[in-house]
Amino acid sequence: NMAKYRQEYIFGLRAVIEAIQQEKEIDKVMLKQGIKGELFQTLFALMRERGIPFQYVPEEVFKPFADRNHQGVLAEVAPVPYQDIQEVLDQVIAKGEVPLVLILDRVTDVRNFGAIVRSAACAGVHAVVIPNKNSAKISSDAIKTSAGALYHIPVCRVLNLKKLVRELKFERKMFVYAATEKAGKLYTEVDMTLPLAIVMGSEDKGIDEGLLNIVNEQIKIPLKGEIESLNVSAAAAVMIFEVVRQRDASRGTDLFGGKQKPL
Repeated sequence: NMAKYRQEYIFGLRAVIEAIQQEKEIDKVMLKQGIKGELFQTLFALMRERGIPFQYVPEEVFKPFADRNHQGVLAEVAPVPYQDIQEVLDQVIAKGEVPLVLILDRVTDVRNFGAIVRSAACAGVHAVVIPNKNSAKISSDAIKTSAGALYHIPVCRVLNLKKLVRELKFERKMFVYAATEKAGKLYTEVDMTLPLAIVMGSEDKGIDEGLLNIVNEQIKIPLKGEIESLNVSAAAAVMIFEVVRQRDASRGTDLFGGKQKPL
């Protein structure tokens, strides 16, 4: 039912300025060509400072909103709020579950992001973490690609992924694995029954060097063909379902909930 993926909008100069100041999650701002004035200057400065994408669009875009006092400004608002990773982890631990978190470094493609969140929801991942900058955001496109999973799994935004990884390692006593082709170890050779965070990077840039240096272990998926790398959403699915497999095996049940037969 695609009706529920309807984009939410905020209209008008003042309303959009206020929304940005109140840290509302704004995907992008559309501006009528030739827009001028003091309030517009304020808005423009704010958008640049906060790194909010904007584009100039023709008059026709505003036609459906003619009855609204839009003043040539229209902001698309993220339809799902971001959550706090520490709060999410507190809830996981309170439930007596073993944490599993997926951290996405510089995954900017919205469809990859949506597909990863869909796999994560299917595998029982507790949260997906993205950085504030250089990341796909929760947009209506991301929600569509996630088949609505973005409504069901917490997405957490943090300012600094390195700081978060240190907190997870030293304060939360979690293990942090980074998925990278440079790794020596295979992803099947590490213990995934532990409280875990897995870092995935963008296909073109991989994972930030500084981040790679502070994880517990680098792991890779063995690739047999001519192509150098998997699509990041495919790789993420492989990784997180290995976690499911190992955790179920350690509990003595297979993926389908039956008892495992001794080998």
